[in-house]
Amino acid sequence: MIKKTEKSILNRKARFDYSIEETLEAGLVLTGPEIKAIRNNRANIEGSYAKIIGGEVFLIGGNFNIAGGDFQRTKKMLLHKDQIDKLSGKLHEGGTALIPLKLYMSRGNAKVELALGKGLKKYDKREKLKKQDVDRDLRRKEKQY
Repeated sequence: MIKKTEKSILNRKARFDYSIEETLEAGLVLTGPEIKAIRNNRANIEGSYAKIIGGEVFLIGGNFNIAGGDFQRTKKMLLHKDQIDKLSGKLHEGGTALIPLKLYMSRGNAKVELALGKGLKKYDKREKLKKQDVDRDLRRKEKQY
């Protein structure tokens, strides 16, 4: 039997804007049309972030392209209490943020790959781009020979 590949919605800008320190997986509480939007690849998590409010984690700013209704509502994430406590401790250290990296379906459930990341400065981003350019040029030269 041929297995259907899982579609995932990526937040490509997050890896460029933040240095990722730790990742974890969380479930999402969604409505039916939002699940359909993920399955049809009509969701966008660029520019979104997660926040701990009242001992619970929420996804803020995710855009789910649904017909009628609030397509940018705040969504609750499902994490264990000890995971939330650990995250809140690391977030209060300063300079760190909770960023969603990937949104996908796993066995019928919506999942989010969350990351703890520190924001990069502009000069760090420039260095990263220069390094990528040099690596790309080296690979091209290796292919020629």
